[in-house]
Amino acid sequence: MQVSLENVGKLERRLTVKFPAEQFESRVRQRISELGRNVRLKGFRPGKVPTKVIEQRFGEQVRGEVLSDLIGSTFREAVQQQNLQPVANPGIDTDGKPKDGEIAYTATFEVMPELPTVDVAILKIDRPRSEVGEVDVDKMIETLRVQRRVFDKVERAAAEGDMVIVDYAAQAGDFRHPAEGRERAATVLGGNTALAAFDEALKGHKAGEELAFEVEFPPTFPIPQLAARQAQVDLRIGEVQESKTPEVDAEFIRTFGIDDGTSETFRREVRSNLERELDNALRARLRNEVGGKLAATYADVEVPKVLENAEADSLVRAAMPNLPREQALPPAALEAAQPIAHQRVIAGLLLRQIAQSNNLRVDNRKVTERIAKIASTYEEPEQVVELYRANPQMMENVRTAVLEDQVSEWVADHADTTEVALSFDEVMHPQNTAN
Repeated sequence: MQVSLENVGKLERRLTVKFPAEQFESRVRQRISELGRNVRLKGFRPGKVPTKVIEQRFGEQVRGEVLSDLIGSTFREAVQQQNLQPVANPGIDTDGKPKDGEIAYTATFEVMPELPTVDVAILKIDRPRSEVGEVDVDKMIETLRVQRRVFDKVERAAAEGDMVIVDYAAQAGDFRHPAEGRERAATVLGGNTALAAFDEALKGHKAGEELAFEVEFPPTFPIPQLAARQAQVDLRIGEVQESKTPEVDAEFIRTFGIDDGTSETFRREVRSNLERELDNALRARLRNEVGGKLAATYADVEVPKVLENAEADSLVRAAMPNLPREQALPPAALEAAQPIAHQRVIAGLLLRQIAQSNNLRVDNRKVTERIAKIASTYEEPEQVVELYRANPQMMENVRTAVLEDQVSEWVADHADTTEVALSFDEVMHPQNTAN
């Protein structure tokens, strides 16, 4: 096997690998022979299928499989020989045909960057602290009331909190949605729905009115051709519906699975749920704080594009949970997510290096506790626990999250750390309490 290495970017590498064509042909003959002994074809006795028939029927498939296997094994050998750490699977370019007794391919990929030695002591970290108060329980109960509200048709003009049903069409440049006619949709004014950009235009208008206005759709709008674009909207208001929220009585409380229907049990359950959410949010906030300070302090770390693009994709999909997996993401949303993705990749690389340098290993007890907490939010927690234990990928995701939290705590313990007291709302909704 011959290997040549070329640097085609700061982190991008191109390997050209050549291996003997006879190695390929020998493997093909061996695979064909194995098929001849095992394959069953109509008109032939088992193990008596002529090699020529096997070649005609399966030759192309076998050659493809053997070539793929050989490329995989020689690539692994080549990167080990060159002391490279690929970030992801390479892009392979080959015609698979022998030339001068050899088969050649090129593999293009990114490698892990060289990381600096992290001096944790120079980091200034704010470690958040908070607790759930009675006011927070009251607010949550009010939120639950709003979530269980019903809407009744009214004849008056639309106001904050009303649901407005519209038939609309939007034109952005040459793109029109829908292509013909109008699409029916509903939005709750002030409810931060997908059509929240329509709210101000709809207030004060009644059913049956026709409106035309310009609006800028948000970057996360689920129709990529409209996301982050200015559009002309034409619509007709179909209905205005007024919301009615239920009273907090025994009947309302029992809808949450609290059989005794008492306020005391209800508040205790609400508090327990809020404390679980707060714990998750505090861990996430510390993780983000540590990651952000690491990324800012070591901002010159080179970032593999494949990791940055994958993180941006993940961020946008998290912000657009209703978007089908097969649908392309809005380019504007991906571009907007790129700076955050860049910082997160730097933070992730440095956190992993800190863990390795300081021999920090995942605490299996905490993994078990984390899964138990996740399972406790379901009706049959035992089944959820078993689901995690039976799924290696789900288990690995939890282990990774626990280790990141452990490393973040370790960094906070060894950095210049200041504890910051925050309210429940400041932790849970930082965008609403900034400044």
